[in-house]
Amino acid sequence: MIENSEIKKVYSELQKQLFYLIPEKWDRIYLYASVEEKIKGIETGELFFYYFPKGILKRNPINVYEVPNKFNLNEEEYIKLVERLYQEVKKIRNIFKTNKHRLWHSVTIRIEESKFEIEYNYEELNSINYSNADKHIIWKYNNLNLPDEAFSSHDRKIIRKYINENIYFSPDIETYSTFIYRNPVKKILDYNRENKRQEFLPETHIQKIEKKAKNNFEEQHYTYKIQGRKRLKSLYKNEKSVNPRIYIEQIEEQRNKIRSQILKHM
Repeated sequence: MIENSEIKKVYSELQKQLFYLIPEKWDRIYLYASVEEKIKGIETGELFFYYFPKGILKRNPINVYEVPNKFNLNEEEYIKLVERLYQEVKKIRNIFKTNKHRLWHSVTIRIEESKFEIEYNYEELNSINYSNADKHIIWKYNNLNLPDEAFSSHDRKIIRKYINENIYFSPDIETYSTFIYRNPVKKILDYNRENKRQEFLPETHIQKIEKKAKNNFEEQHYTYKIQGRKRLKSLYKNEKSVNPRIYIEQIEEQRNKIRSQILKHM
């Protein structure tokens, strides 16, 4: 087993990228990746992972390829990030190759209870007997601890076949364990929300002038409104300040003047 600083650095980077891709709080994560060398040294394989959301009611695991649709993310951009994660897995295999260590066929990563565990599998299921889809089902059975009802009748037939064929054989694996990467990692959903908040085009010169004119107008409008209210208040106060008795006497005095003028002309 290789345990140098180079491979530990890759483990740390792999965890950070993995945590970034999960847009909600999680309880545990399980990842599978395979790497095979084809003609002319071209490496191919597959990667998928499942995580269990945190919460009593959230018991079903979420597949990585369900995330974009579930959280309304850009699928193309998200898959690019998953491919970057796969490159980190390939780096691990290249370290094995450089150190002339026996090359594994697949890895399983388990992250649970603050523990990071990577299992190197040196055996490959017989490709004639099992398709990639079959291998996926067997891996889920071995790692996700799902109840029988989580699998279809077709899936259960494949699992029974696998168990019967491997009941007397122990897997050829190596396992490395450590604590998970501790520093906080931004989630992709938080990043997307932040991008949406920051998607503003810079103001043009004309827009700045229009904005200034609008602010000036609103300021003047507000001033006129306040001044108008002050005038009304002062008038209202003046009216209230007049003694009612004096006001009635003035009216009676005017009436008497008018009456005396009428009598003079009679």
